[in-house]
Amino acid sequence: MADQIVTGNVKAAYDEFYEKHDEAWRMLGAKFKAQHIIDVCKGHTFKKVLEVGAGDGSILKLLADQNFAPEYYAVEISESGVEHIKKREIPNLKSVEIFDGYKLPFEDNSFDLIILSHVLEHVEHERLLLRELKRVAQYCVIEVPKDYKPGVDNKIKHFLAYGHINVYTPTSLRYLLMTEGFEIESDLTSMIEPEVTRFNTYINQKKSKSFITDLKISAEFAVKNTLVNILGKGAKEKFASAYTVLCKKADHQLEIF
Repeated sequence: MADQIVTGNVKAAYDEFYEKHDEAWRMLGAKFKAQHIIDVCKGHTFKKVLEVGAGDGSILKLLADQNFAPEYYAVEISESGVEHIKKREIPNLKSVEIFDGYKLPFEDNSFDLIILSHVLEHVEHERLLLRELKRVAQYCVIEVPKDYKPGVDNKIKHFLAYGHINVYTPTSLRYLLMTEGFEIESDLTSMIEPEVTRFNTYINQKKSKSFITDLKISAEFAVKNTLVNILGKGAKEKFASAYTVLCKKADHQLEIF
């Protein structure tokens, strides 16, 4: 693997990312991300689990609370993130380390499962990171936001404000993974839950609470959910806000050329 690290300006931005910490908002988001991991991993048992880009440790905390695995490890590029993870005192968390964004400080096949939740959209050289994940673990859970929609090129500034330099659909993520030597074991799509929309509306955006707004939020989710159930996979992927995949190393790499 090339000696590739996160560029200086990106590293500096993420070093301070968790200093202005909104615990309630991050834990709410982590609640659903952790559940997606549990759901997509049904039927599997993992002993050693590594979260890459573990942020503030909120996902690992919730997984540990549900006894998802007996051992947890974390790496993160942000120093403020590492400090938050340490303060959480997560049960069975064996180590928390800073890493350079690409080179994991572990031997080959050190882990049963790697978690990469809402990280890939931030990564400058995504294929390099995926190859490193495959080196270190047999299985990976990867979740990305489904940012790619018609007219996405008109929202570049919006996505960059969140650090999203890559945009995905379920199809494009599957293609990326399969061309990097992964097999898809299971997957799921998810929509933003009304609980999250209400928090974002009333707390983050500081809008006045109202029965009408609550009704609109609930109704919009119900309509989309109904359409998804009627129309099937295509509708699920169209209305999804996130896509979660459990994948493993393929027995045979697809031949290119």
